[in-house]
Amino acid sequence: MAPSRDSLREIEVIGVPLDLGQRRRGVDMGPSALRVAGLTEKLQSLGLPVRDRGNVHVPGAELTDRGDPRARFLDQIARCGEAVAQWVDEALARSATPVVLGGDHSLAAGSIAGVASHFRARGQPVGLIWIDAHTDINTPETTQSGNVHGMPLAALLGLGPASLGNLRGWSPKIDARQAVLVGARDIDDTERQNVRRAGLTVFTMRDIDEKGLRAVMEKAIEIASQATAGYYVSMDMDWVDPDEAPGVGTPVPGGATYREAHLAMEIVADHGGMLGLDVVEVNPILDEHNRTAELAVQLICSAFGKKIL
Repeated sequence: MAPSRDSLREIEVIGVPLDLGQRRRGVDMGPSALRVAGLTEKLQSLGLPVRDRGNVHVPGAELTDRGDPRARFLDQIARCGEAVAQWVDEALARSATPVVLGGDHSLAAGSIAGVASHFRARGQPVGLIWIDAHTDINTPETTQSGNVHGMPLAALLGLGPASLGNLRGWSPKIDARQAVLVGARDIDDTERQNVRRAGLTVFTMRDIDEKGLRAVMEKAIEIASQATAGYYVSMDMDWVDPDEAPGVGTPVPGGATYREAHLAMEIVADHGGMLGLDVVEVNPILDEHNRTAELAVQLICSAFGKKIL
């Protein structure tokens, strides 16, 4: 079933083949996998206008210096983030809804910088729903791995690293009181401290087990909707259980089921207010017959209003 005609804003697809934020190669092919899975065609079949802008340029890991081992490739990721922010801002200026395809989750520092900057110029804050098995709230001082894909939420909330947090020239991009993380189940001890320091609301998989997915998503949308512009959704495919989504960079057992993942996106569509969407960490090298990319495309369709009946 297609969405209503009054929701037919153009969707602008932006690929970000970024794999510098983590050590396991392959997520740079995520945008291609999602396109091969028929993203544009499936959205168009819902009656939605779609423009695919192509991919933001990302330097190859072999051709660039890793930099500080506590935040590997940080300078290159920040430069990529500036480009992503610009593309997202331009999409919004055309009254399009950006759908950003990853690539690792460090790209979200750029996509959300773009949406936050766009609405800041209009005096409107942006809310955030971060859907992930991990909290991604490490800093170079607290990280155990030096992988920047574990830092973008910290950067957006103003905890650092500064070069990632200050994209577009200001920080923080998001007020923690208008942000919420859903689906966490693998959290470092140092990240727990950063969650408390930031004042971020986190719904773990235990919360989903006890309260139910609907109650958790309703509360998440309530929190993120306190921002006057609306809210952005940034979804790491590792929030889904590896039995359903095996092709991700950092799989963790005990994630959302197939139906829970769809229900989360369906509830987002029902409420409206979504300003844009990231779908990240699809790794075709680790996938089985492109299953994870195909599920990701289905979830994007659900977020834009596809219904069972």
